[in-house]
Amino acid sequence: MLGDGRGAILVAVATGWCFSIGVRMAYPVLLPYLREAYGLGLTTAGFLLTVLWLAYAVGQLPGGILADRLGEGTILVVSSLISAVTLAVVAVASSAPVVYLATACFGFGTALYGVARFTILSDVFPNNDGTAVGVTMAAGEVGNAILPLAAGAIAAAIAWQFGFGLAVPVFALVACLLWVVVPARTSGSTSAVDSLSLETGRYVVTQLRRPSIVVVTAIQILTYCIWQAFTGFYPTYLIEIKGFSEGVATALFSTFFALGIVIQPLTGRLYDQWGIRRSLPAVLAVIAVALVVLPFLEGFWPIVAGTVLLSSILGYGTITLPYMTAAFPADMKGTGLGFLRTSYMTVGAASPVLFGALAERGFFDEGYIILAAFAIGAMVLVRWLPELSGTRSS
Repeated sequence: MLGDGRGAILVAVATGWCFSIGVRMAYPVLLPYLREAYGLGLTTAGFLLTVLWLAYAVGQLPGGILADRLGEGTILVVSSLISAVTLAVVAVASSAPVVYLATACFGFGTALYGVARFTILSDVFPNNDGTAVGVTMAAGEVGNAILPLAAGAIAAAIAWQFGFGLAVPVFALVACLLWVVVPARTSGSTSAVDSLSLETGRYVVTQLRRPSIVVVTAIQILTYCIWQAFTGFYPTYLIEIKGFSEGVATALFSTFFALGIVIQPLTGRLYDQWGIRRSLPAVLAVIAVALVVLPFLEGFWPIVAGTVLLSSILGYGTITLPYMTAAFPADMKGTGLGFLRTSYMTVGAASPVLFGALAERGFFDEGYIILAAFAIGAMVLVRWLPELSGTRSS
């Protein structure tokens, strides 16, 4: 699996993803410092996070198109360089509008990385793409668990600017690593979007309407809504409903992400061995049970056990995303995946708002039951999901 330079490619792509998502997750930790520095209220501070994630969602489609046209490896390098430049601007910004604009550019830049990494891994590891994606996403969980804590410690000890600024040379080094190790293009030499025409549009639409694409997209919308709502409010839930301190809630939240380091390679391997129709329902069943049980758990150790089960939420993507990527022809993998990611991420961005509205009205526990229903709905949809020809059978 790792011969002929594939191991080096996997390490480079995983390293870049570790910092790409880890720095994004550091924003909530540094938000109090930004509020103090620029006089932001809670609403305007929350809007900064909305800007970050909305730009990330919008950037998926152009990221996929550019990966198809310019080459996947090239786009990873460009993404890392944009991240370095925009974070430098955030660190030295003299006003809130500049921070908002630079943050939007940072979100868009990291979106370019989001699509290309999947198409590279699908091309380089055609028979073990689930495992490769799982390893890469686990590297992202390392970033989620460590980088926010590091950024907060640096901000407290020195200044919040260094929390962003020290990531600048890291992204520059990652760009150099990707340039040296990852081929400029891993897919074929031709792309369906090399020329924009009516015929090209029809071809793309035809591929997007295939049953495998439609069903897996519906599943991805439901599961992404679960991920967004849960990660957005779990610390708040632990503090306000379960009565934990902020420190304990933060530690449990970090533990949730740290468990992904184990969960994601495991679920990716299950996909490689069993196929999506057997592996995904198993993961979704654990998610549904964990969400239903959570409101009834009381005390530290039961919540710890519940957090371990809830970490299964981090595992669905290593099954659905390799399938989604492999379902497209080689000449439009980036474009197709980018379109779908923009679609389901935009829809999923509404789930924290709706979940928060339920919680504010005293239905915090009921919100988790609804998320469990989403998982069950996704399980039902799997029965209409065809196995891809030439891949594992169920």
